[in-house]
Amino acid sequence: MLIYVADPMCSWCYGFAPELQAVLDRFPDQPLQLVMGGLRAYNTRVMDADMRNTLAHHWDEVQRASGQPFDRALLARADFIYDTEPACRAVVTVRNSDPRLAWPMFHSVQRAFYAQARDVTRADVLAEVYAEVRSEDGDPASRTVDEFANALASDAMKESARIDFRRAHEWEVQGFPALFAERDAHYALLAPGYVKAAALIERAQAFFSGADQSP
Repeated sequence: MLIYVADPMCSWCYGFAPELQAVLDRFPDQPLQLVMGGLRAYNTRVMDADMRNTLAHHWDEVQRASGQPFDRALLARADFIYDTEPACRAVVTVRNSDPRLAWPMFHSVQRAFYAQARDVTRADVLAEVYAEVRSEDGDPASRTVDEFANALASDAMKESARIDFRRAHEWEVQGFPALFAERDAHYALLAPGYVKAAALIERAQAFFSGADQSP
């Protein structure tokens, strides 16, 4: 199993997405468990100039390292509040009902925020993203968009998101992204931060073949 602790509004997690996808493609029989980290969950402060400059600097670094596209329009908004809890909760909502769509939802929220400058702190935007994921998947068994929106707003999903945040804290994850591998109750940290796919695949191969028995 692969365990990914991350936040869909974390820029380095966005940069890491192609690397993780390469690992998933290389190990298709290994399930992926997503744990939301809550990078800036429950933030209520409007983004100020210092925060905008800090984020712009990080986004530039991520773009250089990963080649991922960025649309910086949201950084110009005077009223933007960088609260990552709704986006995390949206992924948790999908994971709890359609686990197979959890990673597509996570990645689609990333793309919406970073490449398309869509405000994924808003429930209506998250519902739109979910509708797009459903459309791409073509699975009529997935919950309807209205069902998703109702679940997203529920106290149960808010608590599920909090449980994820607590789990990441209890695991002492120091930063995102963090990718773990698990086999026979043994664990290995494959990615303590941004790591290229070639190194990740080599580490995962060693671990899953039994060459690495890291606790």
